[in-house]
Amino acid sequence: MRESRQMPVPEGLDGMRVDAALSKLLGISRTVAAELAAAGDVEIDGAAVGKSARLAAGSWLHVTLPAPKEPLLPKAELVEGMDILYSDDDVIVVDKPVGVAAHPTVGWEGPTVVGGLAAAGFRISTSGPPERKGIVQRLDVGTSGVMVVAASERAYTLLKRAFRDRTVKKTYHALVQGHLDPLTGTIEAPIGRHPSAGWRFAVTSDGKHSVTHYKTIEAFREASLLEVHLETGRTHQIRVHFSALHHPCCGDPMYGADPQLSQRLGLVRQWLHAVTLGFHHPADGRYLEITSPYPADLQHALDVVREG
Repeated sequence: MRESRQMPVPEGLDGMRVDAALSKLLGISRTVAAELAAAGDVEIDGAAVGKSARLAAGSWLHVTLPAPKEPLLPKAELVEGMDILYSDDDVIVVDKPVGVAAHPTVGWEGPTVVGGLAAAGFRISTSGPPERKGIVQRLDVGTSGVMVVAASERAYTLLKRAFRDRTVKKTYHALVQGHLDPLTGTIEAPIGRHPSAGWRFAVTSDGKHSVTHYKTIEAFREASLLEVHLETGRTHQIRVHFSALHHPCCGDPMYGADPQLSQRLGLVRQWLHAVTLGFHHPADGRYLEITSPYPADLQHALDVVREG
């Protein structure tokens, strides 16, 4: 069954080509986006458009995605820039680059963590759905940083339980617009599907319980660098919570980032990085804490905003 997505065009994508915009919005490749447009599956304000058509902010975009192929399995191909931060017989901890999905999804033809590990010769747990074997956590395609994958069946079971019971320490750094008041605090607001744009999320009265803790590391003229800890793990949680406070992540047009500031900082994705992951090893119980450095694009943006 084919899936339909409808959404208003965010201001940050005003003037962008259809294929490039769909790649950014939906996490699909530009090739797939172009094929959808060629097949008449992309409409703007009710009219079918080609891949090179330009979007206008506020216009209504309607996309019909291809039906999933069965089975949906990862392609074993090496992933450029994906470093192994730690590995043994039970766990593999990777430094996931931006533009890489955790596992295959409908319409995504780009690289995946599981495919990259398979191509590099790593054994991954056979537990879990076929397309998500070994996956115990996920990071968005547009989010970089440290991510753990289960290599053994024992690790899969225990790590899934640890994430469910919230005993895993997940630390993110986020560069958000403006200054938080207070500088350190907790955001407790339910998150659900956006009422008029199901492709993204929002704080909603009937959403799932969501808690985000933050503290300001450094404040600049236009933005603040935050340390963020998640008590819950909802989709887009950090991006949604700070957007709801009118402090979206820099470079994140989906959730209201200033496109001019994004351009000045050289950002083409949200400034959000999974810095540290701490967990008890599933084999012997020892505590591991693995850290990922900022990638070049985020470091550059931080340098620019720091210079003022």
